[in-house]
Amino acid sequence: MLQIQWENEMNFYKTENLQATLKLRNDVNAIILAGGTDLMVKYRNPTLILPNIEKDILYIGHLKELKGIAITKGKIRIGAVSTLNELEENDITPPILKKAIKELASLSIRNIATIGGNIANASPAGDTISPLIAIDATIILKSIKGERKLPIAKFIFGPGKTVLEENEIIEAIEINDSKFNREYYKKVGTRHANALSKINFVGLALIENDSLMDIKIAIGAVAPVVVRSEQIEKKLKGMKLKEIKKTINDIQKEYSSLINPIDDQRSTAIYRKNIALNLLKNFLQSL
Repeated sequence: MLQIQWENEMNFYKTENLQATLKLRNDVNAIILAGGTDLMVKYRNPTLILPNIEKDILYIGHLKELKGIAITKGKIRIGAVSTLNELEENDITPPILKKAIKELASLSIRNIATIGGNIANASPAGDTISPLIAIDATIILKSIKGERKLPIAKFIFGPGKTVLEENEIIEAIEINDSKFNREYYKKVGTRHANALSKINFVGLALIENDSLMDIKIAIGAVAPVVVRSEQIEKKLKGMKLKEIKKTINDIQKEYSSLINPIDDQRSTAIYRKNIALNLLKNFLQSL
């Protein structure tokens, strides 16, 4: 095991394998580091001054047990420290997730940023979170005591807030290989790259014989957590496409009550809400 102590008496740990990492995670109250693209921004200091991190750091970005993407027992399994570029370049990655990744930050950041880190950061504007919620991804958590699985929508419960225990790490993301024949992804940001989302919108649909057999809608950066309503989706399933076009205004009103954005340095609440409802309308009309 590698252990380095910085000037502020913070320890940096790097173990040889996953089991050793889990044991150390259980014994030491440390911040998990993989790619670090969010962590370094969160704790940054002026140039030439070390980041102001008060806790010890446990590095996991090298662990082969947390890398890779494969199909196992009919499900797509993505290792938590797989980088975003690795996912974008892999044929197994769900297309809607690829679309979101392609518009996330710059190429250099995607080379080191990990999907597990993007999820753990738990930002309502997190670019991978909306598509993962739309496709009902499952988060696999690991500790020295064992494993637990839960839907990503239950893993995140507020801005920067997750149910991750102090002795756990995100091991992998598991996705059912679902089929959709309509996919719609829009990110609204100040610039095409290197910009946090003002809004991100995911729409998925399965259409057969002019009927909507399945639909998933997830909207990011318009509430404390990504907005998705399985209740509204259930009402839309089975409807004829011509019926959906007649009820778009009613559908917008239902989503309007769920969309509660804030004013911040990137945008205003009014702008976010109007754009979100317009994107919803565009998606439904595109069907």
